[in-house]
Amino acid sequence: MDLSVQGLNLRHTADPEQTTRLARLAEDLGLRGWWASEHVVLPSPAPADTPMNPLEPILDPLVHLSFVAAVTQRLELGTAIIILPQRNPLVLAKQVASLDHLSRGRFTLGVGAGYLEPEMTAVGVPMSERGARTDEYLDAMNALWRQEAPAFDGKFARFANVDAHPKPADQRIVVGGHSPAAFRRAVSRGHGWYGVAANAEDLRRSLAGLRKAADQVDRPERLGRLRIHLVQAPTPPGPADAEAYRELGVDELVLFPTYDTGPDEIAREMETFVKLG
Repeated sequence: MDLSVQGLNLRHTADPEQTTRLARLAEDLGLRGWWASEHVVLPSPAPADTPMNPLEPILDPLVHLSFVAAVTQRLELGTAIIILPQRNPLVLAKQVASLDHLSRGRFTLGVGAGYLEPEMTAVGVPMSERGARTDEYLDAMNALWRQEAPAFDGKFARFANVDAHPKPADQRIVVGGHSPAAFRRAVSRGHGWYGVAANAEDLRRSLAGLRKAADQVDRPERLGRLRIHLVQAPTPPGPADAEAYRELGVDELVLFPTYDTGPDEIAREMETFVKLG
């Protein structure tokens, strides 16, 4: 089971010095990957169910990961997750291909449909369309990356007689979310599923949802086996948690450091976390 870290593009670790320090520490410790979170905007004032205070900094994940790519050599990079319906699919496809190229193939695109209505409204996307846009945008980006003569004719994206290079050799995509639609999207369009669980029992429910989705939708052969990427929250995993996740088939366990801690405390959490391997 691989071990990685998420969420260091926000709060106390958003400045370039701490990003460099912690990214290089993650690489030296042998962590596999570094996942960056996203919110374009947050509701202000913050309602009770909002994950962050809108006054707290959160960097754009692709800009942040480009910086991390430049100060590391082996660390795998990923978005966990980009809120896909809020992005133009062709612009995002170009950004993804560029980051994958500059990092020499180290980038994985993690996407989700989103859930914050004020954020969707602010960027002009109806909440009712977010699932359909997510599916269509994934298909449109794959058309641009994979087709010899790229063309796509959908409800939300249409293009023909265009091309874009460089192209990622085989862009890895993981799909986040815990709804039946998200499980079906992961099975039909993702190399992996990216989820959050409080404990092993919580994960079992998501795995059951993924198995049900696999009976409902086809999985292209090119995607291979569905990899399971998991964050335990709100508390970091301990040895017993890690062993339970191994037995359940988790491929990558991801540390989301404790909220409101500083860089020194996060460094210590990372050093403790690697011992689970």
